[in-house]
Amino acid sequence: MNYDNVMRKIKIYSIIIGLSSVFFTKEVSAQCFSQLDKNPHDIVYYGMHELDLPQVKVVYGRPNATDEKVFGTQVPYGKVWRTGSNEATEIHFYKDIIFGDKIVKAGTYVLYTIPHETTWTIILNNNTDSFGAFFYNPEDDIVKLEIQTSKGEMVENFSIGFQTQEYGSQMVLAWAKTRVQIPLSQIKG
Repeated sequence: MNYDNVMRKIKIYSIIIGLSSVFFTKEVSAQCFSQLDKNPHDIVYYGMHELDLPQVKVVYGRPNATDEKVFGTQVPYGKVWRTGSNEATEIHFYKDIIFGDKIVKAGTYVLYTIPHETTWTIILNNNTDSFGAFFYNPEDDIVKLEIQTSKGEMVENFSIGFQTQEYGSQMVLAWAKTRVQIPLSQIKG
C-alpha cells in the first residue's frame, strides 16, 4: 500500500467520523441551562442612604396567587410556611435591630411564618441551610411573634416591602388581600 492511498483512507475515515458525530449528537453547541423559574425571586433593601449600608436585606421567592383567597387554600393555615416560594426567605440585618419587640443581633436568618385567619406567627430562625420549610426546626428559633393581619388591595405576587413609621418602620408582607406588618426599629445608643 502506498503512502497516498493510506492518506486518502485516513481523510475518508476522518470525514466519516466527523459527519457521524454531527448526526449522532443531539445538539452540538447547546448549553445546559435549567428552565426559568415560574416564581421569580426578588431582593428588597431597607434603610439605604447614599453613603451608608442598608439596615435590612430580604431575599425571597414571589409566587403568583391562584385566586383572591391565597391563605387557607394555596397556603394552608396553621402550618409553617417558607414565606415565599422555593428557597426559604432569608433576611439579613446589617446592624442589631429590634424585630417586633425582640432584640436581634446583626446577621442572616430565615424568615418563616405560620398563617392563621386573623393572626400570623412570625419566626426568625438560625438555620439558613434549608430549602423551603422542609428542614424547619423550632430549636433554631430566635424570635417568635404573633402579629394581627389586615386587609388591602389585591397583590398578585407575594411581596415584601418596608414602610417608615413614627416609631421606626414596618416590614410588610403582602399577598392577595392579606397584609402583615412587622415592627422594626433601630437600637438607640
